[in-house]
Amino acid sequence: MIDKLHPNPESLMRYSAFNLLKNALNGNKDWKPAWRKPEPKPSYDVVIIGGGHGLATAYYLAKEHGIRNIAVVEKGWLGSGNIGRNTTAIRSNYLLTENQHFYEASMKMWETLSHDLNYNVMFSQRGVVNLAHTLPQLDVYARRGNQMRLNGIDCELMNPQQIKKLIPGLDISDSARFPILGGLMQRSAGTARHDAVVWGYARAADQRGVDIIENCEVTSFLKDGDTVTGVMTTRGPIKAKKVACAVAGHTSELMRRAGIDRLPLESHVLQAFVSEALKPVVDTVATFGGGHLYFSQSDKGGLVFGGDIDGYNSYAQRGNLPVVEDVMSEFVALIPALARVKLLRSWGGIMDMSMDGSPIITTGPLPGMYLNTGWCYGGFKATPISGKCFAWTIAKDEPHPLSAPFTLDRFYRGYVIDDKGQGPTPRLH
Repeated sequence: MIDKLHPNPESLMRYSAFNLLKNALNGNKDWKPAWRKPEPKPSYDVVIIGGGHGLATAYYLAKEHGIRNIAVVEKGWLGSGNIGRNTTAIRSNYLLTENQHFYEASMKMWETLSHDLNYNVMFSQRGVVNLAHTLPQLDVYARRGNQMRLNGIDCELMNPQQIKKLIPGLDISDSARFPILGGLMQRSAGTARHDAVVWGYARAADQRGVDIIENCEVTSFLKDGDTVTGVMTTRGPIKAKKVACAVAGHTSELMRRAGIDRLPLESHVLQAFVSEALKPVVDTVATFGGGHLYFSQSDKGGLVFGGDIDGYNSYAQRGNLPVVEDVMSEFVALIPALARVKLLRSWGGIMDMSMDGSPIITTGPLPGMYLNTGWCYGGFKATPISGKCFAWTIAKDEPHPLSAPFTLDRFYRGYVIDDKGQGPTPRLH
């Protein structure tokens, strides 16, 4: 049933060529705000904390489960958190079956997301290639590729000459510091515009009656015994039948405000960088197999790239210089011609590193509470399927079949989903 306080979404303006032409002729006077700026109501059926995966969750709760009396509370502006602080890569080239099915489902959602939201998220299937620098590493990629194919996911092994055609600047000579022996390519993978994803989900959720409340930080939780009954915010108390937490790198801090001081998480800074604009030099997304570097080129021409976490626990949205130096040296070793390219800007995102490198989508850990966290390096690409599965969990109080392996109790059972095979060392993931 549609909430009487909100219009039927079908009656609202859809973006189209006709509306673009109409507004071009009348001085752009008929465009409406993409989403409302409501005051928080005293109570909701569901309060979702976090404006990244939380927005996607609210949208699918309204669209697929008919729950419309929802508030999404964001302590800053939409896009100020990790959803707007990433390198935009989207892929499903994992080894373990649980991760493959989950992220491939997300990939399929990305392919139709712009039509679904009526908003261009600029999804570009330009491919992702993992570079191999040793024969054992190439064997590992072949194993992963075979597992992907068994689960119906596209991939192929490439030789150095094929990779050189994709990225002409790569040094594939025998004298290179890190000789390139081949790589694993997933052509259906690619990138999307992170800001557009935020705006698209916000607009679509708003049209279905969701209240999006920005500049509203949760300071504590309302409780009846151990049961969570709402949140206390900087804009006053908000009661709720269900409270969902999807706050990326600040999960541990938020849980401490609920009285929970122990989770299988560590918070780390991950830096990202953008260079000055260049003519097209990289027509795909690539990862460096001799260290930790991943890069692509944006539509504006800037090289977008990132590397490893800073290696210590922090909530600062900026990183330190040793990681900057490490990332730059790896990039120049791969593409020597970039040595004189100028860095335009950098930023840091706070990530919850789970103990096995896989996410957590679950009921609890308190009655009336629901948790979405532990995304490590993979949060952005999972946005659609994370929202869909988390919405299912909130609506039905049970895990979605795709997210059933990612509940919190796997750590008690010892059933970790360790795709990198490194064990419980989140600082290394």
